[in-house]
Amino acid sequence: MDNDKDVLMLGLPKGSLQESTLKLFRKAGYHITVSSRSYYPVFDDPGIGSMLIRAQEMARYVEDGHLDCGLTGHDWVLEQNADVVEIAELRYAKEGFRPVRWVIAVPGDSKIQSVQDLNGKRIATELVGYTKRYLKSKGVKAEVDFSWGATEVKPPQLADAIVELTETGTSLRANNLRIVETIAESTTRFIANKKAWQDKGKRRKMENIALLLKGALAAEEKVGLKMNVPENAFKKVLTLLSAMHSPTVSSLSDAGWYAIDVVIDEKIVRDIIPKLKTAGASGIVEYPLNKVIP
Repeated sequence: MDNDKDVLMLGLPKGSLQESTLKLFRKAGYHITVSSRSYYPVFDDPGIGSMLIRAQEMARYVEDGHLDCGLTGHDWVLEQNADVVEIAELRYAKEGFRPVRWVIAVPGDSKIQSVQDLNGKRIATELVGYTKRYLKSKGVKAEVDFSWGATEVKPPQLADAIVELTETGTSLRANNLRIVETIAESTTRFIANKKAWQDKGKRRKMENIALLLKGALAAEEKVGLKMNVPENAFKKVLTLLSAMHSPTVSSLSDAGWYAIDVVIDEKIVRDIIPKLKTAGASGIVEYPLNKVIP
């Protein structure tokens, strides 16, 4: 690059999302080197500089222009009321592809059954700003304290309730907590600084990154299937595949035979392959995908 101003400064989330984010970028085609003691991962693209930042702080640094763009949870954008451009929603988390939830949770034997029961109570959470705004919208007045960690152990001695992040609810149940209500759902977002978004070169770079990341995510739950099909089984096989996007069909050198190639959801492969075999398909090959670009 001509100078540092041309380099796109990208924030990567440090912590629970770090490994899944790096894996996604690598699947998107970027080679990234991360030293165990460094906060500055190195991309094989000299036009990208990067820094590991806690997801909780990302939106503020992007809004202020210290970073051109970054990946963080939508919950942290809401928490900081950050004025940023949302480039793309990327539906992935630490443990899968479901949105994560912020929930109000209380001890199993608590008398609190609804949000209204929190009037006059003490709540511990990392998501202080958003929780206060949520309770205000419900007409509830409660004391909301910032929790520096281990929030699940705060009730009942240090708090009447908590607002905590969960993907599966396992940790809450392990701490004998039950969910009263979900107050927010969140997915990972690729966000940009407004000024950087107006820079044509940086905007093109960010749009390209978003395209490749979304393509890599789309491929996570899909596989490719190839098969050979004789003419007398062709219609039956196509009927089985009719719910998917139009498969690619080509004639083989052997007269009366066709090659079919299709991308399908991985979760249905085990059901459909035996049906395809029974219908007359042969030479069935399943293969993984790196990216699916619509």
